[in-house]
Amino acid sequence: MKAVQKIHSRFVPLAMENIDTDQIIPARFLKATTRDGFGKNLFRDWRYEQNDETKPKADFALNQAQYTGEILVAGKNFGCGSSREHAAWSLLDYGFHAVVSSFFADIFKNNALNNGVLPVTVSDTFLEKIFQQGNEATLSIDVEAQTITIDSTGEQEKFELNPYKKTCLLNGYDDIDFLLSKREAIEKFEAKNI
Repeated sequence: MKAVQKIHSRFVPLAMENIDTDQIIPARFLKATTRDGFGKNLFRDWRYEQNDETKPKADFALNQAQYTGEILVAGKNFGCGSSREHAAWSLLDYGFHAVVSSFFADIFKNNALNNGVLPVTVSDTFLEKIFQQGNEATLSIDVEAQTITIDSTGEQEKFELNPYKKTCLLNGYDDIDFLLSKREAIEKFEAKNI
């Protein structure tokens, strides 16, 4: 995984609540066994006319040139529905490194963290302030400090992050990489207790 320490970027607003994993990546695209290529089908049914990927829907945020960036800002209850890890894969493959919402489904949140996508939970009030920003606005996320800042106003909020997952994100570790980083300590423990 790629280390995630700070993200400073414009954002893509998706001011809809209850976005489920089937909307993030429809089930018909779950046939691949690797993580690559899922980004092209992110929000597929919202991005394109039915059965025609050559006709993007002009009113959808990901199809509007003024919205770009590594941060997706979504309404409350993002990632609800089934427990497909492919939702996190599709967000990362598309180029998002963080998703901001006022509530995440637990399984989605864990899948995102396991795949290097940072879910940032903010208050409803702070989320609304983000949505009120213009399309040139940027956000700054600091994983170490666990803060998110609206750069144009300086307003900031802290977010919760599991200490283990924080270590993994900061170092670009998956679970195996984390264990390998502790190899020397494990070997010393084994040698002492044999």
